[in-house]
Amino acid sequence: MSQGIQKPEPNFKSLHEFYVNAATKIHSLDYPVMFAKEKGVWEKYTYQDVLDAVAQIGSWLMEMGLEKGDRVAMVLDNCPEYYFIDQTLQKLGLVNVSIYPTLTHEETAYILNDSGAKILFVGNAFLLKKFKKVQAECNTVLKVICMPSDLESGDLYTDFSSVRVEGQALREKHAAAIEARFAAVEKGDLSTFIYTSGTTGMPKGVMLTHYNFMSNCYDAKDLCPAITSEDLYLSFLPLSHVFERLATMYLSTYIGAQVAFAENIDKVAQNIQEMRPTLMAAVPRLLERVHDKVYKSATEKGGASAKIFLWALRVGGEARVRRDQGKMVGPLLAMQVGIAEKLVYSKIKAKMGGRLKMFVSGAGALPVHVGEFFANLGMRVQEGYGLSETSPLVTVNEFERQVYGTVGRVAPRQQVAIQDIETKKILALQTYDSFDPEYASEEGEILVKGPNVMQGYWNRPEATAEVFDAEGWFHTGDIGKFDRGYLKITDRLKNMLKTSLGKNIYPTQIENVLLRSPKLEQVFIIGDKREYLTAIIHPNMDELKTAFGGRKDYFEVSDPFIQDEEIKKWMQEDVKKLSEKLAKFERIKDFVVKREPFSVEAGDMTITLKIKRKVVMEKYADEIEAMYV
Repeated sequence: MSQGIQKPEPNFKSLHEFYVNAATKIHSLDYPVMFAKEKGVWEKYTYQDVLDAVAQIGSWLMEMGLEKGDRVAMVLDNCPEYYFIDQTLQKLGLVNVSIYPTLTHEETAYILNDSGAKILFVGNAFLLKKFKKVQAECNTVLKVICMPSDLESGDLYTDFSSVRVEGQALREKHAAAIEARFAAVEKGDLSTFIYTSGTTGMPKGVMLTHYNFMSNCYDAKDLCPAITSEDLYLSFLPLSHVFERLATMYLSTYIGAQVAFAENIDKVAQNIQEMRPTLMAAVPRLLERVHDKVYKSATEKGGASAKIFLWALRVGGEARVRRDQGKMVGPLLAMQVGIAEKLVYSKIKAKMGGRLKMFVSGAGALPVHVGEFFANLGMRVQEGYGLSETSPLVTVNEFERQVYGTVGRVAPRQQVAIQDIETKKILALQTYDSFDPEYASEEGEILVKGPNVMQGYWNRPEATAEVFDAEGWFHTGDIGKFDRGYLKITDRLKNMLKTSLGKNIYPTQIENVLLRSPKLEQVFIIGDKREYLTAIIHPNMDELKTAFGGRKDYFEVSDPFIQDEEIKKWMQEDVKKLSEKLAKFERIKDFVVKREPFSVEAGDMTITLKIKRKVVMEKYADEIEAMYV
């Protein structure tokens, strides 16, 4: 069995060595590595600033008596302090337990207790209030450090400024011990616990080592050589999620790229204009919104400008298809693309800072038409695939070969197999060096082997045993196949619906077809053990308000579902039209219109924005049953 291509690797033992290398060999200590907006001004942080903070925080943690392998929790939004703390933990051989700021206080307490975290860093007053609700239950936490200096003080609490001041006074005392701890960190040591989003119960702590992440950085650089030390990321996805942690934080550290932190999700568009990034990790929903906004803005008024925009898209599409087919773009088409660039593409790119080289899309499926839209404008979206358990990168579209609808080529240090879900027979096995752009396979469960695969779930040996088989394959629970040499995701195994007529249906594919309608914001397909499919659909409220005006009774009543037949008919127009692309057994026979979106706050979505199927089926059982009467 092939073990994947054997590539020489840099001689690093830990993630903090990445940082030291970037600070002393790729750049210099006075080179600005991070940017954050404070009181309306973009402040810069050099490598020396970060290393000074690491020495201070490290000295304070040593004084607290923390030993190698101890867990330190963080409930922080993205900020320079996240880097300061994480680099300290990586240097001392401690374990980063990052908790999503959006989790409930019960979930926060569960993770603190399950991980046995000794120290907790808290980002703001709201998050501190959440912890205080469960403070009495969290017996392992010895100290809580609050980022703002005016939040709390006392035996349990201190503030971050005080930690740094006290740490500075302790630097000489602990300097030698810190360097000894750093030298003793090995690449097989634990780096982090990342708690899964828990669609079917309480989250599990994924144990990842330094080398899990490091090997993924090597793979990412091999697959995306266009990313260099001259790049600037804009970071806005949560660093508590494995995707941003790898794609932005550790990869930028490895290659020596800069990072600017967006103020918040609402300020991303403004911050792009201000900092003019070259790279961004993004989720498909953000890219869909950009697509919808650009398309609507360019076409809604009609006239000559709309015609020029649509012409430019068509020209870009023709050029993209020729390139994808390995054909030359002829002189006439090249001239048209040049005109389209000047009239249309350059203006759209300018709104994204004018320097954006690529988006890296992950944590969900990118609709084909969205990827093609950006490609037609001359902007690259490199879609990839992975899980928390794989650190996360498994595959990614290569910079020079985008196949939209797929998640790309198998990474150099990994193996990916497709297994029949019934017979358990391996249907296909691919590595980086077995790549064939014409290769296609049957569909089945996706299995992974490689140095990026987790060590297991913390304190959950039974759960760990469930996802690893006797041959050492990690079972992802995702269904997919190979298409044109690249991996293509069909759905989650646990999402599969089997109708009473015996049809196996993967709902995500149907949902993505229907979501091409600008009228629809969320679609949830139902039909397991039923004769036909139905759906719960949340409309795009901006489109709805535009179509029906400000009739408040549609938006401000307690009924969780909109009962108005006029609105349902308006939505049905697009559902019916788009359903022509589906097989008859894949078409929905009825749907209800949900007033509010599925959300993390409502408890029916995970922190990675996946709808919790079991929760929704139980929560809206009566409305669902009514569609089958």
